[in-house]
Amino acid sequence: MRKTSYMLCMLIIVVLAGCSSQQSVKEPIDPTEDRIVATTVALTEIMDALELDLVGIPSSYKDLPKRYEGAKEVGNPMGPDMEMLLSLKPTEILSVTTLQYDLQEMFDERKIDMTYINLESIDAMHSEILKMGEKYDRQTQAQAIIDQFEEKAAEIEQLAEGKEQPSVLILMGIPGSYLVATEHSYIGDLVKRSGGKNVITGEDVEFLSSNTEYLQQAKPDIILRAAHGMPDEVVKMFDDEFRTNDVWKHFEAVKNDRVYDLDELLFGTTGNLAAVEALDELQKMLYP
Repeated sequence: MRKTSYMLCMLIIVVLAGCSSQQSVKEPIDPTEDRIVATTVALTEIMDALELDLVGIPSSYKDLPKRYEGAKEVGNPMGPDMEMLLSLKPTEILSVTTLQYDLQEMFDERKIDMTYINLESIDAMHSEILKMGEKYDRQTQAQAIIDQFEEKAAEIEQLAEGKEQPSVLILMGIPGSYLVATEHSYIGDLVKRSGGKNVITGEDVEFLSSNTEYLQQAKPDIILRAAHGMPDEVVKMFDDEFRTNDVWKHFEAVKNDRVYDLDELLFGTTGNLAAVEALDELQKMLYP
């Protein structure tokens, strides 16, 4: 279990890591002005959809919304640049609950208040978006985000109605290793909403260490491989594993050519606004 916790920590670090001039601390700031910093890409995209300005954004190899071209980069989510954060005089700094354990002591030492947003599932993300919409008078924008997802979810549910539910194994890979994602993970939640049944049930955690012999006995109809951190390297790792480990050739999903690599931009480790498009992609894989 300790090994699994270490692996999960490494997974989060790899996924969330991104690919100064400072203001004088005495410079006056309008006390009524919202000065918000988002420290992850998913949160940055959510704030853009809510039409909220940011003074600070994460450093990332991913393209961020054009709205924030003038915002300062504050470093990667696991290790923000504290001096830069302080220089921005933020009224609110946003991170995600999956990083709270790693970040809290760092911010407590500097007496910096943080707001941790729960993006661990679709329902949690929608609840947080509604709260943010109410807090910053963006209720209309917040509801529009949720309505768009619910419309797509209803469409997917109708497409899957009456069809045999496929069993799904989800592998979450980082360079050098991989874990098995349960129904409590974000991608597990998407699979469930797309009409798939996770072969791993009865667990309270998001990820587990893999045991290929046990997984084979679960007889998944479909195997989904999520590559994070360095996607090309992880896909190669998966390919090597499936080619050199003889156990995989006995999986029905492998025999039937139903192994799919998930696009990192659509399938993150936490909730994000790509969820609508992700449902579309999953529907094609689960019910071709």
